[in-house]
Order: sequence, then structure tokens, then C-alpha cells
Amino acid sequence: MSASEEIAEKYLGQIAAAGDGDALEAIRVAALGKKGEISLLLKTLGKMTPEERQTEGPKINGARQAVADAIAARKDAMDGEALNARLATEKLDMTLPPPSAPKGSIHPVSQVMDELAEIFADLGFSVATGPEIEDDWHNFTALNIPETHPARAMHDTFYFPQTDEGGMAKLLRTHTSPVQIRTMMDVAKQTDGAGEPIYLIAPGRTYRSDSDATHTPMFHQVEGLVIDKGIHMGHLKWTLETFLSAYFERDDIELRLRPSYFPFTEPSAEVDLGFSVESGRRIIGGDPRGENGGWMELLGSGMVHPNVIRNCGLDPDVWQGFAFGCGIDRLAMLKYGMDDLRAFFDGDLRWADHYGFDALDVPTLSGGVGA
Repeated sequence: MSASEEIAEKYLGQIAAAGDGDALEAIRVAALGKKGEISLLLKTLGKMTPEERQTEGPKINGARQAVADAIAARKDAMDGEALNARLATEKLDMTLPPPSAPKGSIHPVSQVMDELAEIFADLGFSVATGPEIEDDWHNFTALNIPETHPARAMHDTFYFPQTDEGGMAKLLRTHTSPVQIRTMMDVAKQTDGAGEPIYLIAPGRTYRSDSDATHTPMFHQVEGLVIDKGIHMGHLKWTLETFLSAYFERDDIELRLRPSYFPFTEPSAEVDLGFSVESGRRIIGGDPRGENGGWMELLGSGMVHPNVIRNCGLDPDVWQGFAFGCGIDRLAMLKYGMDDLRAFFDGDLRWADHYGFDALDVPTLSGGVGA
């Protein structure tokens, strides 16, 4: 056994037998103080040959670390023993911090859903829900999607091997549009086809066979539907501008509508959202036509196709409307600075603690929907 190991063993025994803090401090000074035995051994390293230093250096440093760790552990044990002894003689110590309780957080998707409900409630919209397991008619046929449309293909849609009682294919809904169909059909049934105004949003889970940094097999979508008399594209654009301005809490939101095609709307439009780059960061709002500006595709929209209105039992010559749809996960990513959709569903508590919201952060228009 080397000299450093013998010294370390001696002090480790003394540390274990130390009865109080004063004795422990005396041991620390004797071993690790400026003139302590181990400190003096460390000073001898400079006089050794490289070969000796290579052999003895790790031993001396190991002895120093072992003694320092033992002193720290013994001190913690003494502190714990002193506290327990004190608590045994006291009924209540008001100086102690309260025990920490597990604290959860609101997931960003849930928070954004609440924000959307708050914004659209102020515009007179209600929230509608529907089944996530749908049939082919509500998910495709009623929406004017032909039998040969690619969206019906197995690589996009999760089909069940079983069919319903009528032989119709069952599937996981690919969008929340079936909620719109069911609502219009209910209105037509309740009014004997006469119809009445409908203003709703349909948030919820949807499913498609897709997976990468910005797509997952299960994702969240919100769709809006307005059915009324005299509805036109101007109403659609104003609704989207008002919604996005409230959601992003900016007054300089600018939209660009590009002609597109969706089977269930005519005319149809892709909606682009203007952004600007400030200090290397993309900011929603600002001048999209400037040197540091641009447009990003955000959602699809259009006037509800007459065939869809007719399929639901309403008269398209009397009732018109518009619809739009957007990914809730994408809205959350844009507003709160997340860049990988897969992290939404990984279940990592560190991510949830960082991006989650306090349960009392209830969105309000007066306090800010993202407050």
C-alpha cells in the first residue's frame, strides 16, 4: 500500500468515527488544509520524475478525492441527524419549505384548442364534435369526393377490415369534415329540410398514413363551417383575418388567397399567411412583400360545394356557406416556436414542462388568448 493510500485509509476511519461538526472540521484541516498531509503530498508531485508522477499522481489525487467525498457525506449525514433530532422535539417547524407536489401542465395542443374555442365563441361559433371512427359515406362520399380520388387510397387512409351493418367501409376519419356533414344533416332533419343558420368549428383528432418532422399518423385539426343565406368569399376572408389576428395577437396580419381545388368546396382557395424575418427569426405579421418577408401556406378554404349541401338534405339555392380547415398542431408550432411535430406525442416530461401551460392560464380575449 502506498503512502497516500495509507494516509487516506487513516483519515477515512477518523471521518467515520467523528462525533460532531468540530471534529469533522479538524479532520478536514489535518488532511486537506494548506499544511494537511494530503496537501503536502500533492506538493511533492513537482519534484518527481515524469515516470514517478505518472504512477503516484493518480494515487494522491484519488486519496484527496476519497477523503473529500467522505467528509461531505459525513457532514450531510450529521445535518440529517441533527434535523431529525430537532424535529423530534418540535411539533411544527415553520422555517422548513413545504414538500414539493407533482405539478402537471396543459399540453400546447389542448391550450390552442381552448384558444380557438374562445376566439370563435366571440364570433358566434359553437364547438361541434363527432366520432373518430367513421364510415366511407360521411368521410368521403357526402363531401363530393369521387370513388377514384387518391385520398381514398389505402396509403392515405386507415381502413378497418370490417364493414358496418350496411356493408359500408369503416375507417379512422381523415379530417373533421364528417362533423360538418352530421351537423348539416341533423339541421335538415330537425327542420324538415327548411334549414337554419349554422356557425361551428370542429376541432379534434384525425388520422392519415404519414410520418415525418411535420406530419404524424395522428394529428389535430380544426375545421370551420358557416351555412347561411347570402354568404360569399368576403365573409370567409374577414373571418379568417379576424381569427388569425386574435390568435397571433397582432394587428398586422395579412392573408393571400390562391385558387385551388378541393372536392367539397367551389371555389376553393389555399390561404397563405404573411410573415417577416426579424433578428433571424420568422415572425407572423409584418410586411410579407419586403426584403425579409414572405408567405407560408397555412390552411385550405372555400365556398361549400352545392353538392355537399344537397347531400345533407338542404337546398343549395337557398343556403350557401364557406368552410376552412387547419392543423392545430401547426398553429401551436407557429405561435409557440416548436419545430418538430413528433415531440408533441413523445411523452417527454421535460418537453411538456418547457412548452406546457399552467392550469390557470385560461385563454381570454381580454387577457390575451395566449396569456
